Amino acid sequence: MIATITSKGQVTIPAAARKKLDLHAGSYVDFVMTDDDQLLLIPVCESIKKLKGMVPAPSRTLSLAEMDQAIAKGAGKW
Repeated sequence: MIATITSKGQVTIPAAARKKLDLHAGSYVDFVMTDDDQLLLIPVCESIKKLKGMVPAPSRTLSLAEMDQAIAKGAGKW
């Protein structure tokens, strides 16, 4: 697919690419430059708010001491 860069540095993403990547007005994309000078266009996930409810609520509340202990235990694995 080929696109033209405007005088303002803007590029229109071809319709076929927008459809394949499910991009719409307001969608976010990330441009990543690879070591071999390739430019990748990566669709950015929707709002983080869509993740709400994916992880169940904990069965009990942990104290700060318990959280610190769990963090220390996990950090020891690295």
